[in-house]
Amino acid sequence: MATTPRTTTALVVPELNGQFELQEVQLNEIQPEEVLVEIEATGICHTDLSCAIGLLPCRPGAVLGHEGGGKVLSVGSAVTHVTPGDLVLLSFSHCESCGPCLSGTPAHCYSFNVRNFSGSRPLPTLPDGSVDASQLTGDPAEDPARATFVTKDGGKPLFSQFFGQSSFARHTLVHRSSCVKVPQDTNLALFSSLGCGMQTGAGAVLNTLGVKPGSSIAVFGVGSVGMAALMAAAHIAKCKTIIAIDLQPSRLELAKKLGATHGVLGNVPDVKAEVRKICPPVGVDYAVDCTGAVPVIKTMIDVLGTKGRGATVGAPGFGKTVQVDVMEHLTYGKEYVGSCEGDSCPKEFVPFLIEQHAKGNFPMDQFVTYYDMKDYKQALEDTHKGKAIKAVLKW
Repeated sequence: MATTPRTTTALVVPELNGQFELQEVQLNEIQPEEVLVEIEATGICHTDLSCAIGLLPCRPGAVLGHEGGGKVLSVGSAVTHVTPGDLVLLSFSHCESCGPCLSGTPAHCYSFNVRNFSGSRPLPTLPDGSVDASQLTGDPAEDPARATFVTKDGGKPLFSQFFGQSSFARHTLVHRSSCVKVPQDTNLALFSSLGCGMQTGAGAVLNTLGVKPGSSIAVFGVGSVGMAALMAAAHIAKCKTIIAIDLQPSRLELAKKLGATHGVLGNVPDVKAEVRKICPPVGVDYAVDCTGAVPVIKTMIDVLGTKGRGATVGAPGFGKTVQVDVMEHLTYGKEYVGSCEGDSCPKEFVPFLIEQHAKGNFPMDQFVTYYDMKDYKQALEDTHKGKAIKAVLKW
């Protein structure tokens, strides 16, 4: 076990204005449930970008990153499933003890939001997953002991252990629940994004919606999450009709190469009518929204046919609502559900997707672009502009 803090380099968000910068930071001492990981690569997810501008919970002085892959350097006393030298892919944090965690659906852990968005080591929670303020003394955001990273000069706590990992750093302290052990020959850079984006898209299709062979599905937004959804629909679930919907023609062309049977531009006057032309008379069997945009979510629900099932995986931010035509929903027997992390159990689903890639069923290598960490500004710019569908930073 490591007994002294170490200095490392991290990509920090100094203010919530979307700007990042590389800084030297200090790691706190490892705790019993933590794993010290040397990060090799980490994917850039739109959740990181949303936090960096304050759309999702964050604070100035944040170390984000939640699609990491690296090597275990040391482990805390309560960690038994990984040992120094193991390779790990990193996913979300979960409590391991609530009903959803014990039933195999840790993505719906009662304390998911507290554990993954509080910017600190796990806080004490009530049975419903909310913070138990009676066990706190002062503001946890100001307590250096609750942070995994502190400033190099002065020891001021940084927003850290984001999704249990904060993997925009060369070295990081990861909660044990976020660690998925993988074989020594695993391509960590390629598969780093399985921990969030890829498992979210694929899981929405395979786990949340339970898409059936020969059925039809519409995927709204074919960035990396949407591409994962359509690949799973085409090659694993064996859908017959797969409609990709996006604002960028180039993405629709790539989507067709990866398994989509049709492409629809998202800015056509009537998306619902276009979908019904492809899947007459009333629409698709399944649909997934990967944009998190409320108007798009409404359209997704509208294109569902009889007994159609739709899921949202894009995060619009807290407090957003969508209108539903209740009578249409009722008479068509539609279902609209949420899907967090694709209803995935990472220790099972991440290895499954690696296996599917080896079989040619999940060709995510077709849209991953690699950047050296020093070129992070270019990676972020390419992500914002849509030039890079999945940008991965490598140390």
